[in-house]
Parts: sequence; C-alpha cells; structure tokens
Amino acid sequence: MSPTPDLETAVAAVAARAREAAHVLAVASRATKDRALGAMADALVAATPRILAANAEDVAAARAQGTAEAIIDRLRLDEGRVAGMAEGLREVAALPDPVGEVLRGSTLANGLELRQLRVPFGVVGMIYEARPNVTADAAGICLKSGNAALLRGSSSASRSNEAIVTALRDAATVAGLPADVVQLVPGEGHDAAKVLMRARGLVDVLIPRGGAGLIRSVVEESTVPVIETGVGNCHVYVDAEADADMALDIVLNSKTHRVSVCNAAESLLVHEDIAATFLPRVVEALQQAGVTVHGDPAFTAHDGVVAATEDDYDREYLSLDISAAVVPSLEAAVDHIRRHSSGHTEAIVTESLESARRFTAAVDSAAVMVNASTRFTDGGELGFGAEIGISTQKLHARGPMGLPEMTSTKYVVTGHGHTR
Repeated sequence: MSPTPDLETAVAAVAARAREAAHVLAVASRATKDRALGAMADALVAATPRILAANAEDVAAARAQGTAEAIIDRLRLDEGRVAGMAEGLREVAALPDPVGEVLRGSTLANGLELRQLRVPFGVVGMIYEARPNVTADAAGICLKSGNAALLRGSSSASRSNEAIVTALRDAATVAGLPADVVQLVPGEGHDAAKVLMRARGLVDVLIPRGGAGLIRSVVEESTVPVIETGVGNCHVYVDAEADADMALDIVLNSKTHRVSVCNAAESLLVHEDIAATFLPRVVEALQQAGVTVHGDPAFTAHDGVVAATEDDYDREYLSLDISAAVVPSLEAAVDHIRRHSSGHTEAIVTESLESARRFTAAVDSAAVMVNASTRFTDGGELGFGAEIGISTQKLHARGPMGLPEMTSTKYVVTGHGHTR
C-alpha cells in the first residue's frame, strides 16, 4: 500500500519549512545557537510534568500491547532522564561550534588562497525507535551544527515526542530562531517514514536509529542519502593474560549496566588457558545479576547455562542474555568476532601490550576497547556531547557521531583577479 497524496503533501510541507529554517541556521552565530540550546534545556525542565504525563500514556499503551520490557525501558522517562536530556543540551552548547572550522588551507602556486570549511548538511531527517530522549539529543546536536531536524519517532513514543518537541520549538523562538528548526514528521505508521525516505531534494541526509529491521528498511528504501547506524552485537574477549578481577568487572558492567542499549555486551569470549578458573566465577556472577548465559560445551558444563545455537552468537539480545564461548587463541577470538560481530564495539581484557596491539589491529569495528567496558562507546562518555547515533559504516562518519560528523565541507577559493 502506497502513502496517500495527502500524507505526501503534509510531509513535503514540513520538509519545505525545515529547509527555510535551515537557511537561517546556516548563518546563525554561535551565541544565538547556544542561547537557543540553553532555552531548550530550561524549557524541558519546566515542561517535565507535561512530558512525564505524556510518557506515562505511551508506557501504558505499550504495556497493554504486550511490549517487551527491554523496549519499555527505552521508552520510559522519569525526572532524572528528562533532567539528563536538558543537561545534554547544555553540554552541547558548551562544545565548540564546528561550522566554519577550517579543515585545511593553503596558498596555491598561482596565488589563489584555498580553504576547506565545515558547513551544515541543511535538513537532517531522523527515523528512530522508542527512545524519546533521542528527540532532544537529535534536535540539540542538529541545531548546534547548523542543521534543521526533521524527526520521525516511533508511534509508541508519539505522545512523549510531541510534548518534548512542543517545548523545544517554543524555546527556539524565544532565542530568535524559527520554530521549524525542529519538527516532527506528520502521519502514522511506516507510510510517513517512507515519504521522508523519498524526500530527496528537501531532506539532505537521513539517519536511522533503532533495530536491524528499521535500519535495513531505511537503507534499502531511501532515495535520500543515508548515514547508516548499526545494531550492537558487542563482544568482550578475556585474554589469557587478563587480570581476572578486572575482567569480571568489565564483563558485568558491559552486560548489565543497561541491557537495552546498543553498546551493551551481547557476547563473551574467554581464552582456554584461563577458562578453568575464570568460567566458574563469571558464570556465577552473571547468573547472580539475572543474566542467562547461552554457551558452548565449556560453558554448559556449569549449572544453569543454556546451550548456544549459531543464531545466538549473531543476536543483539537487548536483554539479560549473553552468548559465550571458549576460544583457543586471540586469533580465534578475532575470527569469531569477524563472523558474528555487527561492527559496533569489541573489548579485550589483557595485561599484555602485544595482545592488545594485535587485537586492536585485527578487529574491524567502529570502536575497540582495551581494558574498558563496551558501554563507553557513547558520544557523551567520549566527550563529544550528546551523540546523534553510532555509525557502523565506513563512509564519512564511523563510531559515535558528534558535532563534526553532522557537517559537510565546502571550498572557499579567494583570488586577486585570477583568470584561467
């Protein structure tokens, strides 16, 4: 079934307004943008009761539909999460403005002065699932990088997103910017997203953020250029020369700190040289934390471990589950990761600098951690401010996408009457 002409008209209208707003943003000063971000942060805090009331309706509706708890956790807001959204906007305001940054410059042999500058994309479309905090993060990081944001959240968070965007739009006008620097895409269901995917000429770039099905759909159906974010089948490899106590802490934090996010660990690999002593400890610790271990024969020798299938090693669980295997070497761990990873984040725990070097060189993922939790693959944690997503592709942006990744470039060439 194709989208209706009325829906196509409605989406084209908001995209056209976003393009007009983008022209204003492109030349806005840093002071203006930072003032707007501060006003938006204050507006979110002031609107907390209204946002939480809307979110409670979304959560109740999701529960009534039998939605999994992992998804509900992504959907749910509380005062702390709203305050965190506001603080994220303030942190973005404090970051350097990427627009106008000179990436390279030179004077050519003929006297022409060449500069390559960062410039906004223009209109950035976002299609994302469940998490309403993404609404504020996307709006803020787009605004600071000079882009108008056209947002299509999931229907499950529609009331929450509407309340958040209303607060953000009102705050933008207070700071002297058009309200249309941030808009929600109208319509229900997949049809509205499909129209956005085909708004080439009105939308400059599209970023999907969600599960594998959503990302695949956007990549395959869109005529608008796409920056592909990826799912997170993240691995922790415990090397033969790992500190066992450190390894235990990293495995538990990577898996259990927050299970419903893309940088949570979904797979555990342990070198066979330390398996006899480490497996009993890690299995017990994971089970005490409520985690079901889906393991190979070395793991299933321990009570409560479920036999893993090949599909288990490919899964992004987003729940209290983890796949696990014992490997004979670091190279075998790398080979396992190569076959099963989504290219998001992998971690090695080792006291050997040589093992760390070999692992980081051989693993082809957007982020590789050495003696650190996979949970650090996050724009805020890495000092980039509130990220707009984590790219697992290899073009333009890879890893957490902060402000610089939300820009393109242009060349400014200055002559003195030069002709060719």
